[in-house]
Amino acid sequence: GVRDVMFLYEENRCSMTYMYEYPECLKIKLPKKTARRYPAYELYLYGEGNYAEENKNLLLTGIPVLFLPGNAGSYKQVRSLGSIALRKAEDVDFKYHFNFFSVNFNEELVALYGGSLQRQTKFVHECIKVILKLYKDGEFAPSSVAIVGHSMGGLVARALLTLKNFKPELINLLITQATPHLAPVMPLDRYLTDFYAAVNNHWILKAQDLRNLTTLSVAGGFRDYQVRSGLAFLPRLSQHDSALSVVSSAVPRAWASTDHLSIVWCKELILATIRAFFDLVDENTRQITEDPKKRMSVLNHHFVRHPAKIFEESPEAFTDLTGSFMWITVKGSKWTYSVYNDSDGKYFIFPLASHRKSYSHVYCENSMLDTSSWIYGCTNTNSSMCLEAADLSWRAELLPTTKVVMLKLLDYPSLSHIVIQVPPAAGNKYALGCEFFKEDSRTVQLPVTHLFSFGFSSSKILLNSTGLLYNVQLQHFSQIYQAFKIYIDSHCQSLKERKPSVYRLHIPWSYEDSITVAKVPSLAEISAKLHVAQPHDDSRLPELNIYSSPDCQYEVILKTSLLQVLGQIVRFHAGAFPVYIVSNILLTYGGQLSRLRSTGSQCSDFSLELVRTAKPYKVEPLISIVVFLQGFNWFREIWESLSLPEVDAAVLSSQDAWFPLVSLILFLFGTGIAYWTGVFFSTSLRLFSSLWLTLIRPTELQKDKLITPRRLCGMISLALVSWTTCGAFAVLIIYLQYLFKPVHVFVTSVFHFQDSGHSKETSQNSSPHTVKAQSSVDSIPEATQSPSNHKTLGEAVNSLKMHITILNLFTWIVLLNLPSLIYWLKNLRYNVRLDPDPCRSTAIILVCILEILMNSSTAEVKSSKLLKIAAKVPLPLSVAMLAFGRMHLYRVPHFVTFSLLLHVLCCFV
Repeated sequence: GVRDVMFLYEENRCSMTYMYEYPECLKIKLPKKTARRYPAYELYLYGEGNYAEENKNLLLTGIPVLFLPGNAGSYKQVRSLGSIALRKAEDVDFKYHFNFFSVNFNEELVALYGGSLQRQTKFVHECIKVILKLYKDGEFAPSSVAIVGHSMGGLVARALLTLKNFKPELINLLITQATPHLAPVMPLDRYLTDFYAAVNNHWILKAQDLRNLTTLSVAGGFRDYQVRSGLAFLPRLSQHDSALSVVSSAVPRAWASTDHLSIVWCKELILATIRAFFDLVDENTRQITEDPKKRMSVLNHHFVRHPAKIFEESPEAFTDLTGSFMWITVKGSKWTYSVYNDSDGKYFIFPLASHRKSYSHVYCENSMLDTSSWIYGCTNTNSSMCLEAADLSWRAELLPTTKVVMLKLLDYPSLSHIVIQVPPAAGNKYALGCEFFKEDSRTVQLPVTHLFSFGFSSSKILLNSTGLLYNVQLQHFSQIYQAFKIYIDSHCQSLKERKPSVYRLHIPWSYEDSITVAKVPSLAEISAKLHVAQPHDDSRLPELNIYSSPDCQYEVILKTSLLQVLGQIVRFHAGAFPVYIVSNILLTYGGQLSRLRSTGSQCSDFSLELVRTAKPYKVEPLISIVVFLQGFNWFREIWESLSLPEVDAAVLSSQDAWFPLVSLILFLFGTGIAYWTGVFFSTSLRLFSSLWLTLIRPTELQKDKLITPRRLCGMISLALVSWTTCGAFAVLIIYLQYLFKPVHVFVTSVFHFQDSGHSKETSQNSSPHTVKAQSSVDSIPEATQSPSNHKTLGEAVNSLKMHITILNLFTWIVLLNLPSLIYWLKNLRYNVRLDPDPCRSTAIILVCILEILMNSSTAEVKSSKLLKIAAKVPLPLSVAMLAFGRMHLYRVPHFVTFSLLLHVLCCFV
């Protein structure tokens, strides 16, 4: 599944964007107060060559666009947009042009640390005010700024509207690229989840106030494994229609999936964006139009359905068909025509009266991909000629190799004829075709194979094509965990040259279509899987549109792809992997404590205890029961009265991103990862111990007090480090200290076993008291010992096993807190103290706990009155972790900390 997500996707079909002149970013001077408050952030103006030189005096006359980079993104990523916009402005002789500004966020890791998101949002607000001041003396001074946000930059742009003193009219257009709008990819701290909740709640509750803001979200498709496209769809708002979400594979003239970085430089996508910008300009104000309807129609034109026409706000309803063209009447239901070096223009006229009774639709296609009108509808004719016609070219749709029109005859009762215009073609070669048909004759249904068929069974359908179009409806294909491979095998009667066939997988409830172009004859393979599950109130079926050759036969074979099903599970739930891994380790930890309590002397090995204790039936059924009961109002009321958070599985179910077996698969995956991390720790332990033993002679095994003045000073010092600098830094220091502990115990045990074996010559004849560690400590050799020595070394081995498990748990706490540490280190020159710090209080508690635990042994624990409770608590904690931690990873350290706190209490009580 990981392989499918990370490596098995379509090739990069994007072209690279290039600068034709030397790119420069001019730093904009900010007010002193702003610069002092945000020392790490900067604002730049993009330019190239002469244009950059002219802008150095900041006498700007263009239209301001602000680019916001995302997680660890650079302000220089604006250059693709800025360069192509400059070239486009040259094409229109600078009648109007755009000034692209970009914010430097110091490449902060805001996708993993949410503490700076609010700060970034406030800085962007200041930048907008500074930008608009630069134009205040101009003839066409703007009153608003358009924003393009990549990744988390798009979320920061949306968050502007949550600021108390922000005026919504300051932005009228927002375009986001691969922005995770619905939820964070990795919810590693509560500042991140709180920020998301505030932004999305505001957009839902204040939907009426957003009517003047037009928002476009472009997702990258399956190539983007960092942000799955389902997260990039804006929250569904029924109150207003000024938001649009599309996947790049469905964008006309791009038709390409992009990865998370290439979406900012993909030439095809950037061209669509810049064309839209220029079409949005109001001729009178020389700024982006204030009309929301026009903005939406422009975005639909360039990003949803392109009619192969240059955008016109109000195209003429009727056109006079003039010129000395030959008029040819076509009475048949099917017509094809090839054009090559035709010197005379022609009009082909199709009477509709004779076809209305027999057919429901007319379909026409044209492989000449220019922007001129080519198909018309006549309301009256005069001796087989059409004097005035409605331009039906606006009903066309552009595909990679052709432009097509499909009209339902009942929708056009006033039309008497269809007219196809074929202008003179000097050196051009192209083909046209039209056919009348009944909808049900060209629509076939193909039931998809069951999820558990594992690709062994298939659904097939044979299309004996006599037409130009077929629609294959895929029945029962509606869930995100379904994934199929569709094979289309085309055979033709003759070997003549044909135009390529176009296969489009059309998902009616979201703009996530994918298009494949294949030669004829050939065997084409298409992957069919969803970014967004079918809404409950939508009964439309996904379709495979086959734009076919008229004398070819097409066989469609559909099979379930197990590899891609696993890929979908990873794509939608990889963020929850740490929760399942830690849950397995926590269950193992509880099992070890139970074993110690029941035997009184022996602690089981990590790997063996994991196999014995970490069972999904211990945790999964309870969560499933709670999710089921939450469907009842009485249970939900009780749950809310107890102030308990919502179960994450219930939230995912409401988003159609959950199904029962996924949790079992993730749990087993977590078991596997936990097992191999245990093997890795034990192997590393043996390697480091061997190295240590060759360099240093270890000291005696000593029994020491748990709390000494020296250790107390260490606790206080690390607590101060946590409070004054960064909690994750203190956690890392204590972790590195703890790493030394198992190595020290291991080395001391090995050395004293060997030392004892060499010093006692009679040991071979005496009755052996053997101490043999299990798999994680099997390097300790057997040796004969006195009963007291045997007991001491046995306790050392038991303590070692317990330390390895605690270290395994603690490793995941360090990994989950690592982003805030990286953020702190990167910003150390601006501020010594991380503020806000998501793990400061947890770090102080952990420092105290681990300072005690690293010096403890199983001898103190096994006789404790609290051991029974400490051994039983990890199971409910594992259940709670899976219930409340899947979408809130920052809760995981809290559960682990509570379990370790009980262990510490066992050392004293």
